[in-house]
Amino acid sequence: QVQLVESGGGLVQAGGSLRLSCAASGGTIRQHAMGWFRPAPGNEREFVASITWGGDNTAYADSVKARFTISRENAKNTVYLQMSTLKPEDTAVYYCARDSRVYASTSSAASRYDYWGQGTQVTVSS
Repeated sequence: QVQLVESGGGLVQAGGSLRLSCAASGGTIRQHAMGWFRPAPGNEREFVASITWGGDNTAYADSVKARFTISRENAKNTVYLQMSTLKPEDTAVYYCARDSRVYASTSSAASRYDYWGQGTQVTVSS
């Protein structure tokens, strides 16, 4: 059973930066793409960013492109989300998740992900 624990959230002023971490335990994420999501209207989860198992390919939602950077350290079983030039509309709980497929490309579909963390709150003040 893989457990994902997010950290690094907090309160920041607009224009500021935060780095979120997602640490995995109880199983490996090294062979899996990983993603970050946040809540969307209608109880859905909005795709934010994803990264392939080897870290060679990444994908981003248009709303965060050029401001957020996803990365990973497989030796540490950890995934990161560097958030810069934050805006009030980035305020949300951020969740990391593991793609259920092994050695797959990135995916923005929440249904592809099988393990989820509890989330970390990011609040951006104007």
